[in-house]
Amino acid sequence: MIFTRQDQERLDAILREAARREVMPRFRRLADGDIRAKQNPVDVVTEADEAAERFICAELARAFPGAALIGEEAVTQDPSLLARLSEAELAFVIDPIDGTLNYANDLSLFAVMAAVIVKGETVAAVIHDPTADDSAMALRGEGAWMNSADGTSRDLRVAPAVTTRQMNGMASWQYFPEPLRSTLPGRFPAFLEVGSLRCCGQEYRLAAAGRLQFLLYGVLNPWDHAPGVLLYSEAGGHARLLDGRTYSPTERPAGLLCAPDEASWQEIRSILLD
Repeated sequence: MIFTRQDQERLDAILREAARREVMPRFRRLADGDIRAKQNPVDVVTEADEAAERFICAELARAFPGAALIGEEAVTQDPSLLARLSEAELAFVIDPIDGTLNYANDLSLFAVMAAVIVKGETVAAVIHDPTADDSAMALRGEGAWMNSADGTSRDLRVAPAVTTRQMNGMASWQYFPEPLRSTLPGRFPAFLEVGSLRCCGQEYRLAAAGRLQFLLYGVLNPWDHAPGVLLYSEAGGHARLLDGRTYSPTERPAGLLCAPDEASWQEIRSILLD
């Protein structure tokens, strides 16, 4: 199965339309009953998540008949859907609203994103920002770029390597198991600044555009990380699991680190873990 740039443009158009129809009309207009907690009070789902996922899946089914459609909200109801990722000739992993907590709290830091998986490997990614109406995109072997609302496009490139004292990063340390959850924050003063946007999609976009030097994640749900890892890698970055292995959307180990190059990756990992 060859996923072409034309196919990717169709995917981008579907995500953009979902944002226009389902996401933005509900932004800052959700009633209390439109927001529900899933596993804990900061893991929430809204009516907009579910409506956007339904729209995206329906459009993808028409555009790519027979493809496996694996949405975050569908997996919440049926975790067995994840098994299709390693088997399907063509699969789409969909996050209808990444950064739902921000969205539900009226903060415009969220994204609509999807990754294309062919026989277990990520081959394309789109991370769309509904408020800016632009999309960060990557195609395996063809680089990463930003498509703006006015139709212009620019290449994305990760930041150059700098000393650790000059590094800005994003870290979702709270999702690591103990004892790392308690020890990681104590290592952050070794860097210039470490924060979190509570939205993987926006963090990957910033890092791929050279605005951040590193990203650190604990839980690796494929809808959160399959699009971003491909985007960052195609922008020239070094993304690996903390044990050094290559990321795969078909596995869900704990711990992923992204850095401009392998030497920076090794240095950051040593500071955080050794």
